[in-house]
Amino acid sequence: MKRMFEKFFGTYSEREIKRIEPIIEEIEALDERMQRLRDDELKGKTQEFKNRLDAGETLDDILPEAFAVVREAAHRVLGTKHYRVQLIGGIVLHQGRIAEMKTGEGKTLTATLAVYLNALTGKGAHVVTVNDYLAKRDRDWMGKVYEFLGLSVGCILHDMSNEARRKAYECDITYGTNNEFGFDYLRDNMVIYKHEMVQRELNFAIVDEVDSILVDEARTPLIISGEGDKSTKLYYAANAFVQGLKGRILDPNEEKVSRLEREYKEETVDFVVDEKARNVTITERGVEKAERAFGVENLADSSNMEISHHINQALKANNIMKKDIDYVVKDGEVIIVDEFTGRLMFGRRYSEGLHQAIEAKEGLDVRRESKTLATITFQNYFRMYKKLSGMTGTAKTEEDEFREIYNVDVIEIPTNRPVVRSDYPDAVYKNEEAKFKAVVNEIKEKHSKGQPVLVGTISIERSEILSKMLKKEGVKHEVLNAKYHEREAEIVAQAGRYGAVTIATNMAGRGTDIVLGGNPEFIAKNELKKKGYADEIISLVDGFADTDDEELIAARNIYREELEKAKGLTGEEGKKVLQAGGLHIIGTERHESRRIDNQLRGRAGRQGDPGSSRFYVSLEDDLMRLFGSDRIKGMVETLGMPDDEPLEHNLLSKSIESAQKRIEGRNFSIRKHVLQYDDVMNKQREVIYAERRKVLEGENLREHILSMAGNIIDAFIGTYTEGIKYPEEWDLNGLIDKISEFIPVKGMLTFEKPEELTKESLKDAIFNKAVQLYEGKEKEIGEEVIRDIERVILLKTVDIKWMDHIDAMDQLKQGIGLRAMGNEDPVIAYQVEGFDMFEEMTRSIQEDTVRALYHLQKPEKVERERVARVTGASHGEAEKKSKPVIKGQKIGRNDPCPCGSGKKYKKCCGQNE
Repeated sequence: MKRMFEKFFGTYSEREIKRIEPIIEEIEALDERMQRLRDDELKGKTQEFKNRLDAGETLDDILPEAFAVVREAAHRVLGTKHYRVQLIGGIVLHQGRIAEMKTGEGKTLTATLAVYLNALTGKGAHVVTVNDYLAKRDRDWMGKVYEFLGLSVGCILHDMSNEARRKAYECDITYGTNNEFGFDYLRDNMVIYKHEMVQRELNFAIVDEVDSILVDEARTPLIISGEGDKSTKLYYAANAFVQGLKGRILDPNEEKVSRLEREYKEETVDFVVDEKARNVTITERGVEKAERAFGVENLADSSNMEISHHINQALKANNIMKKDIDYVVKDGEVIIVDEFTGRLMFGRRYSEGLHQAIEAKEGLDVRRESKTLATITFQNYFRMYKKLSGMTGTAKTEEDEFREIYNVDVIEIPTNRPVVRSDYPDAVYKNEEAKFKAVVNEIKEKHSKGQPVLVGTISIERSEILSKMLKKEGVKHEVLNAKYHEREAEIVAQAGRYGAVTIATNMAGRGTDIVLGGNPEFIAKNELKKKGYADEIISLVDGFADTDDEELIAARNIYREELEKAKGLTGEEGKKVLQAGGLHIIGTERHESRRIDNQLRGRAGRQGDPGSSRFYVSLEDDLMRLFGSDRIKGMVETLGMPDDEPLEHNLLSKSIESAQKRIEGRNFSIRKHVLQYDDVMNKQREVIYAERRKVLEGENLREHILSMAGNIIDAFIGTYTEGIKYPEEWDLNGLIDKISEFIPVKGMLTFEKPEELTKESLKDAIFNKAVQLYEGKEKEIGEEVIRDIERVILLKTVDIKWMDHIDAMDQLKQGIGLRAMGNEDPVIAYQVEGFDMFEEMTRSIQEDTVRALYHLQKPEKVERERVARVTGASHGEAEKKSKPVIKGQKIGRNDPCPCGSGKKYKKCCGQNE
């Protein structure tokens, strides 16, 4: 039915683009007018647009002319003019939607249209990239257009100081990574003075590679951590214990085995590994062994939760986490491998004790676990922007998720030139050995005729196996995996050279175009490297900024000469590559996500170039082994498939796709589950951060403090009068004693006719005395001083209680899954208990604040203080550690703190010295 509707009326994207077409006509009609403008007149348009917005016009009103101005500016500054399809993409981005544009269609240039338009409001426009390299590259590249038009452009990079970050955020346009934007938000809500904050209000964001950031990386939250105080001995003990256990791997089709048989099987082992769910479950037999080994009566008892947690993490470390796939060991450290890009994530650590469990498994020194100080998911961070948009080559498969979680739709933008790439059917082999032999044969065949080949693998381990096989065959090639990430962009950019063979993890080099014949800019910069120029100089040679640096001027002259030579060489080489058939893509395995496969495929056939792709699959691949159907295995046996012959059949292709859909559905559920838990914390986070803002903004908190006092009085009146009908029977002495712990009203109140009291009159009487007492404090200490003290005490109390609350909520989440066994929904249980815990924390904040202020003696000095020292910032399971301060290290009071916070030493780790 849907297909028939689309046949007559077009797809959703086609119908939406049709609505945009009249605006495109307007923009293109302005082209000649813009060409006639002098540079100063074109630049003057920016102020004109700002004036028109101030006069009441909307962004939509000025869109056609603003887009035409950017288009002409890009032509003058970069030598490129936006294509019609890029204008469509720009409008889609401005509308707060996702533009799906194929690889090589110029997403980076497309973004300039919506970014410029939205930056005119002066409220800031953020461009979010997947790594620092792309953030800096795009800022330097597209920044030339914005700066030509009079807008300021900043870039947030990992090692920047607070001051530099603030300046970058104050710019009209700010580039940076998803992690840096998210961490800055969390850090801003931990500062103790307003001037330490760096971000402005979150106004407009374009997320580049939106599927990678808002889908792939959304499974785990951002975490800022502090020093933990737990011993590491239990990690070694748990590791030694689990290494002595016997387990088995769950058969992917075990659902079909009878319950009785499954239980019988589990009784013979201590744990069961579920590879599909990447989970390990300890059996009853294993529990009994654990109780004996650790000397506890009942492992499931809440007092033994820590032991149980350590055993579970040790089981996961030993049976799920694989060396050289999930992590590598380098210089005595466990370094995580990013599952999507294959890059080494230096400085990152798995959270919840998993990293320590792997360290124990590998026989390394186990570092102390950290404590969560602040956390947020990408979903909740990016939903705070007033307008959110994104772009990628592959988003359609996740459209439902984008609609449901972020309330944005996906529009497929047509390609500038038709795609002529040939996508061959999958070649399916019986085993992995036969598959890799076939891959090597195809590489040799393509290489022999000069056709460049890009081979995508899903892990470092696979890329190295393939590399060894090619070396044996004498095929020259480049390997791009986590171990060579420094040269990533360069290797990928040159993957289109004549006869090039490049092996890469599937996502490596994302954001870098593969140009047939090679990338002349990289070749020219390589020549500078050979001549001994430093990286800092090389990074500036293609800029346009004026300089009097003689070394940079000389380097620029050499670069321009080498660039012209390289353009000639790559142009000739490009013709040979075209004749050889363009870039050929080989996928050595199907990824669990169709998007990752589509991204790999999309590297060939850019801008109408020829190209081809083929995926090789074996029945031993994890995807087929864990998620493939029995029908495939049955069909292979029936057909008597030989080991070295591929099987190509529609049923196989459909089965592979349905396996991928099942995994995508499961992963969406995981992300949704993370969000459901964080939604509980998000409501609480908003309340606490709003409370902190009152302090930082310097609000007068007098009425707020007296309101807290009223709440305390109200609560205790409720407790002491509950269920007692007659006022004369109320325990008024007990009530006054209790309230006096917080507000010293004892001896100030007499109740001659208690029988005439009501709860309201009782509260009024006590509250009036509380106000009198507070007025006395104000006179004694001075109104101005007490206003400051209120802010200091409230801020410190909120921070201490909130951090303890985050820790308690973490522990609640870790243990809440057990509720499912009692047919209770863990998320609902978490919501209910989390709400109760938050109410308890709020009450505790009020009590501690009021007690401190009412029992205040005349203070000598009023200073705000940090309640915790930040030791790391991490994305979800991965925790980023800052550098430790070395004892005995001589550090000046005004030097940058060596912990990497960006603050002066005296205001950070040295503040107590």
